Amino acid sequence: MKINVIGGQMPKEEINEYVKYIQDKNPGKILSSLELKIDGEYVDMNYEFEVVPFERIRRITGYLVGTVDRFNNGKRAEERDRVKHNVGINNYSCC
Repeated sequence: MKINVIGGQMPKEEINEYVKYIQDKNPGKILSSLELKIDGEYVDMNYEFEVVPFERIRRITGYLVGTVDRFNNGKRAEERDRVKHNVGINNYSCC
C-alpha cells in the first residue's frame, strides 16, 4: 500500500489509525493508496481500493454459471447443442 503525507509530518501510529478507520468503514475492500493532506487542524483523506476482477456470469440451461467446468456430461452436451441467437444490429433487415 502506498501512503503519502502532504503538508507536514505525521507519526506512524496516527497514520495506522487512519488506515484502520478506512478499513473499518469499507470491509472486504483492500486499500491500495492513501494520501493524507494536513491543513492546520484538519486532515483530508484521499484513498483508492484495489480493483476487484469482474467475473462473467451467464444463464446456461437454466443455471447461472461462470464456467461449465463443474457440469456433468449431460449438461455439457446440452450447452454444446443449444441454439445461440444473434441479436446484433448487423443481423437486422427492414422492409
